[in-house]
Amino acid sequence: MSTVLAASSASLDFSPTQKLFVIALCALTAFISHLALAVFNDGVRPFMLDFIRGRSKRSATTAVSFGLSAGFIFGLGAPMALSSGVLNPWLLFLPTDILGILAPRKWLAPLLGGAWGAVVVFGLGGANNVAHDLPVDFLTALQQMSTPILFLFTLFPVLAITRQFGRLRGGLAAVLELALVLMTMKLWPDVFAGSPAMAAGVLLLIGFAVRKDLAQRTADRAAALAAGGQTSGPERDQPGTAGTASTAGTASTASTGGTASAESTESTETAETADDPMASLFSSSAARLRRHLPLFMVLGAGVCVLAQMHIFGGGEATSFLIARGQYSEAAQVDFYRVFGFVPLIATTALASGAYGIAGFTLVYPIGYLLPNPFLAAVVGAVVFALEVLALSSIGRVLGKLPSVRDSSEHLRGAITETLSLAILFGSLLAANVMGGGLGILIVGGLYLLNEAMGRPVVRMAAAPAAVLAGGVLLNILHWLDLFTPLKG
Repeated sequence: MSTVLAASSASLDFSPTQKLFVIALCALTAFISHLALAVFNDGVRPFMLDFIRGRSKRSATTAVSFGLSAGFIFGLGAPMALSSGVLNPWLLFLPTDILGILAPRKWLAPLLGGAWGAVVVFGLGGANNVAHDLPVDFLTALQQMSTPILFLFTLFPVLAITRQFGRLRGGLAAVLELALVLMTMKLWPDVFAGSPAMAAGVLLLIGFAVRKDLAQRTADRAAALAAGGQTSGPERDQPGTAGTASTAGTASTASTGGTASAESTESTETAETADDPMASLFSSSAARLRRHLPLFMVLGAGVCVLAQMHIFGGGEATSFLIARGQYSEAAQVDFYRVFGFVPLIATTALASGAYGIAGFTLVYPIGYLLPNPFLAAVVGAVVFALEVLALSSIGRVLGKLPSVRDSSEHLRGAITETLSLAILFGSLLAANVMGGGLGILIVGGLYLLNEAMGRPVVRMAAAPAAVLAGGVLLNILHWLDLFTPLKG
């Protein structure tokens, strides 16, 4: 398996149909963002409740969205697209979050979103061609990130297991993953070696979490039974109380044909909802999303078709796998990521009333594997409908499985940690290809300067942004006859 993409694979040449579809999808996502029904940025979603209820102005919410998204757009989304030749959600959906919230009128939001889509599909290709003609081709150098991202990303389940369940189980998971990587490279050289390892690691993590939750529930039941046995003895010594209540209850039910019992249950549930403000909020948010189910189905169809076109990757590792034509491996990688984000997306959606632009991201792996866009549209619409309808049930289930909920948090943290290291290491490799020691000095220096300044660019995006800035600077130095590009 080739470890570095060929320069020609990052051409960003799209067919007219693909260009029109990207423009239309960006228009749709901006419109949905304007309605505060969904945003892509998980960090922005909690702020949407105040915006929906009118406690926060459109300008203030736009500022929050821009502040949380700009670094990812220009520091991660654009470099990843230019280096892999594949579009990504940071480049497409984070800007439409901002533009949709910014637009003061409904009709303006899709126009702004469509305009951004046009900038992406028409502008990136031109920028890509210009960059490849420069003396220092920093876009081709950026492709050095692919190998560290693909292989270090394999370890995220090991980190999550170690953080949640200790060093022993983490060590066992690491040994198992290493063995699976070696076996895959030996027996199936055409398969991405990290796929089986990631599958085993995620299954182990989920298995440990479910086992812990089931054991805890068994222990809680035993404790409740023991407590009930201690209190039931004195109650039995009170003559006639239970029998009288039972008789009265039976007579009441018989005389009303069960109506009193049903009314009692309904009033109890209403009282519980009224007493629990979070339950009331979750219920109203889920109902708000269900009212717009047809629009969400159109959105699900659009995102799934985009993934089916194989011009889009849902993550850092996925983008390079899509560029290599390894669609089944890309589907596996994005499917494993789902486990880390379902609890976050579900809880923030129920708390804020705003869903995710890509939902639970299940439409990504499904889209990669489907044979045609028409089937992808149907399946994507159905998947989104099921997700929106199941939100309340998923929230209740997650409330009963605290260890599984914790596992998702550990997974997200592990994904961020592994990718941060991989992107930094890959960026330094790119710097070395661009300019040797001078390139490392410039790119590494910019990254460290960003850290010292309190990270005005988020850490994950800082290194690729430094490669782009370093590439521009090296070209300027070459034109000033102060730097000679490395051969090859």
